[in-house]
Amino acid sequence: MINKNIIYNKNCIKGMLDLPDNSVQMILTDPPYLVNYKDRSGRSVANDMASNSDWLIPAFNEMYRVLENNRYAVVFYGWNEVDKFVNAWRKAGFRIIGHFVFYKKYASNARTVKKHMEYRHECAYLLAKGYPQSCEVLPSVMGWNYTGNEFHPTQKPVDLLLKLINAFCPTGGIVLDPFMGSASTALACIQSEIFDYLGYELDNNYFNIAMSRINEKSNKLRQVVSQESPKHKVIKPHYKYNLQNKKPESKNRRLPPPANDDYFINRARKMQGVQNG
Repeated sequence: MINKNIIYNKNCIKGMLDLPDNSVQMILTDPPYLVNYKDRSGRSVANDMASNSDWLIPAFNEMYRVLENNRYAVVFYGWNEVDKFVNAWRKAGFRIIGHFVFYKKYASNARTVKKHMEYRHECAYLLAKGYPQSCEVLPSVMGWNYTGNEFHPTQKPVDLLLKLINAFCPTGGIVLDPFMGSASTALACIQSEIFDYLGYELDNNYFNIAMSRINEKSNKLRQVVSQESPKHKVIKPHYKYNLQNKKPESKNRRLPPPANDDYFINRARKMQGVQNG
């Protein structure tokens, strides 16, 4: 057993050494791109220097070890240092099985690119440990909702991360993010109510921001639950495994709105009218 729904304020390579083999069901992460990135307000990311890529191979070696056999990893990366990332993935044992492009409606603050073109996309590779079973098929090109980067200079949209988790993590699985940043991966898991998370964040400031965002999200969910009528409680979706297409499918048992006493009285009258013919 490992601790879950927790973020550690420590180096992820050292942290993952404490995890057993084959202990998480998906990896979703956005590591430093090795591009010396700074946003418009001057914020940067730790270990993002192009001259410092020594952490890549040991980090992905550990990710491969702790990921269950026949599972997926989705890794964002810097396109101009892609050779270093691909080398680290293959040395660890990952197979490259897919590639995503996320198009933006705005240009990122990438100074080196702006000399020649506007940077209006993000990229991620779909990796596999072993040979995972078929999953939900996603388009290779998807949209990107602007986050405003309020909490982190390379902040990812929670809704997009949740879409990736739903597609590539088994229901109830643990999603590992070794470069947690401001906790967008964790928020996606919390929002889903069916996935757990585990992560590491080296930077003290971003770690504190991550904790604040998680606490705020958890408090909002608790308020929603406490405001539900005890008589007409909204029931969480239940999932079953579809043997035909080998996908989990939702059996949503939510009561139709407004689902109050008048609703049930009116429905009973309608049913009585049908019976009386």
